[in-house]
Amino acid sequence: MNFSIEKSISVLERTPAVLHDLLFDLPEEWVMFNEGGETWSPYDIIGHLVHGESTDWLKRLEIILSDNDEKNFIPFDRFAQFNESKGKEMKTLLNEFKILRTKNIEILKSKNIMEVHYERIGVHPVFGNVTLRNLVATWVVHDLDHLAQLSRVMAHQYRSEVGPWIENLRILK
Repeated sequence: MNFSIEKSISVLERTPAVLHDLLFDLPEEWVMFNEGGETWSPYDIIGHLVHGESTDWLKRLEIILSDNDEKNFIPFDRFAQFNESKGKEMKTLLNEFKILRTKNIEILKSKNIMEVHYERIGVHPVFGNVTLRNLVATWVVHDLDHLAQLSRVMAHQYRSEVGPWIENLRILK
């Protein structure tokens, strides 16, 4: 599929509802447990998405679209959710994410980004030059990646309960 802002928005605007429908009002065992070790729980994942929505995607997009010569992105703290989410309920995080994403989609639409803007450059602190196309495509795939992660983490909670069907369940391998 060829990249477009419209196609990207069609996924980005659905993510909050998907997360809400999957996680809202679930028992704590579904949302607070992880796969062991340093892995993330659904709660951690939503906190991470909230943090990214408030500090990352749109700020980087604005840097790329700006007329400033300075195009360097501020490094993103991929683990900030562990402090920022402390004491918040899952319901609160889901609502924060929905509000932030809705606002960010409105801002994204207001930019009237056209194909001619897709190759504009920003400078990532690790990857170097990246395009607006790369940034927005990554935003979409980042959502999908965390949806897959969420499904895997939740499936893990029943890993020992599925019995012999584990052989047919790729998500548990």
